[in-house]
Amino acid sequence: MTLRRLWMLVLTFTLTASTLFAQPQPPVDGFVPAQSLPPTEQLPAAPLLIAAYSVFLVLMMGYLWTIWRRIGKVEQEMQELAKRQSGQPR
Repeated sequence: MTLRRLWMLVLTFTLTASTLFAQPQPPVDGFVPAQSLPPTEQLPAAPLLIAAYSVFLVLMMGYLWTIWRRIGKVEQEMQELAKRQSGQPR
């Protein structure tokens, strides 16, 4: 059995097993307003939103930093190539 087939087998088993062991939600008798929920079941939106934007910002800055480094390497290689070509007679 190849490594790829083994990986696909493990992935398939993991995805199907998670659905088999999932617990169903208890039935709700109609619409329940958020004000009538106990405080333990209410989540404040502001901390979650700030955390999501912070993670996104950090990831974008990391991605832009990697692009900046790669472009710098390409520019350096182009300058080295131009120096080599200018020194060669035609």
